[in-house]
Amino acid sequence: MTSVVLRPNENQDQLLKRFRKKVVKSGVLSTVRRKRWFVSKSETDRVERKKTLRRLRRHSTGRPE
Repeated sequence: MTSVVLRPNENQDQLLKRFRKKVVKSGVLSTVRRKRWFVSKSETDRVERKKTLRRLRRHSTGRPE
């Protein structure tokens, strides 16, 4: 769990900004969004293969050999 402690002479806006940065850095929101729906192992593998193929095609085209 991400937490922040109020520093001396720190206003609420600064505290909130520091908290948001910590949350983004810890990856809590991305984990929650990813686990929002159940995705089967086969579906995850299929999406990863598709990403890999797209990346390989993008890197292989446009380069003179």
